[in-house]
Amino acid sequence: MSDLLYQTDSYLQEFDAKGIAVEAETRALVLDRTAFYPGGGGQPCDTGSLTVGGVTYPVERVRKQGDSALHFLGGDALLPAVGANVHGQLDWEHRYQLMRTHTAMHVLCGVIFRDCSASVTGGDMQPLKGRMDFEFETMRAELVHAIEMAVNREVQNARETRVQILPRAEAFKIPDLIRTKINLLPEGIAQVRTVEIVGLDLQADGGTHVKNTSEVGRIRVVDYKSKGAINKRIYVAVE
Repeated sequence: MSDLLYQTDSYLQEFDAKGIAVEAETRALVLDRTAFYPGGGGQPCDTGSLTVGGVTYPVERVRKQGDSALHFLGGDALLPAVGANVHGQLDWEHRYQLMRTHTAMHVLCGVIFRDCSASVTGGDMQPLKGRMDFEFETMRAELVHAIEMAVNREVQNARETRVQILPRAEAFKIPDLIRTKINLLPEGIAQVRTVEIVGLDLQADGGTHVKNTSEVGRIRVVDYKSKGAINKRIYVAVE
């Protein structure tokens, strides 16, 4: 089991840990604690490096496996031994861009849910750009323009972002906790992490976010298209 440090501190850029397992075939290292986000919910995993005994390994990708995070190491240096002391360093520019982008997507989701009562049917993101699909029968340029203006008003409102980890039963007392059309939370998850943009959006989410919407920057709708009779896709860029 890995202590997932990013769940409570998205701004942690460096950390110390111990190696608790090694998968030689895939060059994957499991740590007792990590700040690397392993990907999920449309947000890509973090990259960076791990340094062990003076050897620095690039972390090319990270993946969640059960309660642990696998760090896949590049290069051809001999893999660290189990029990080795490890120093982790995130690629902070990449992480922070994803934090801004993920929060922007929550602002978009919150505005559309509030103003249009439309549920999310899918989404994906890369640093400073992303797309979300919503249950809309029709979408016109006028509506898209109004959405863009509304999301940027909420960014400028400098709304605080709060994270909580709640017992499942308590979390599911929150109205509209799941904003996606399909509930993506497996039954076995006992603790539910929630992300709240105060006064706008509150939902279950496992990703990393900025502390305040003022850090997001300008959100620009760069395209929109129909993906079905009641499924419309909005593409955004964060500037």
